Amino acid sequence: MAAVTLPRVVGDGRRESEWRRSRWLAALPTRTAAELLLGWQRLVLLSPHPDDETLACGGLLRAAGAMGLDVQLVSVTDGEACYPGDPGWTPERLRQVRRSEVAHALAALGVHAQVHRTGLPDGGVARHRGELERALRALLRRGDLVLAPWEHDGHPDHDAVGRAALAATAALPGLRLLRYPVWAWHWLPPDASPPPFAAIRMPLPPATLARKRRAIACFASQLDRGGPGAPAPILPPHVVERFDRPFEVYLR
Repeated sequence: MAAVTLPRVVGDGRRESEWRRSRWLAALPTRTAAELLLGWQRLVLLSPHPDDETLACGGLLRAAGAMGLDVQLVSVTDGEACYPGDPGWTPERLRQVRRSEVAHALAALGVHAQVHRTGLPDGGVARHRGELERALRALLRRGDLVLAPWEHDGHPDHDAVGRAALAATAALPGLRLLRYPVWAWHWLPPDASPPPFAAIRMPLPPATLARKRRAIACFASQLDRGGPGAPAPILPPHVVERFDRPFEVYLR
């Protein structure tokens, strides 16, 4: 993730205890990872910041790795701006640390992915959306299952990546796009009626959830304050809890 200061993403947001009582979330139709992956040649995952891919899609990544599916990870930014002004976390240090964290998380999931780094600026993806769309059109091909952030997720980088994915996949035949929420769990109403989107729940077997937990733990730069006087972590426990569910959600 990256540091966020938006009208929708303020304060602690929705607690996971609220989501456990959500009727519309519980009522979503279920699809297994095998059902989602069946028939596709590659899984192409677009991640705005290092850790988004693991938080939202770690279970599906694990399944793809176990099936031997070709996995392509598009790491749109390096998340280098998450602690602005902190001398202990310069952009260059964050860039290197977060790249390493992604590599360790993928290893924890048992995934051998080809990583494509676009080098777009953390917090500034919207200004480069056309560039990202062109890069995606060059990468994507028939037979790809594409995962991208929901275009209304609530973080400007996530929204821009989601819109770029919509545009790129619409221009190419023979693909399928699924979108995933990250920051939406912070602000969406758990008691919404009707549901805010059409989606499916993908159950995570206990062994898969355990793998996902180990992968999330690789993102120490986002989980730990690092000592007295250090900035508050981007992923405090109440945020991580939203991704410690025995299922993942994908928008159709």
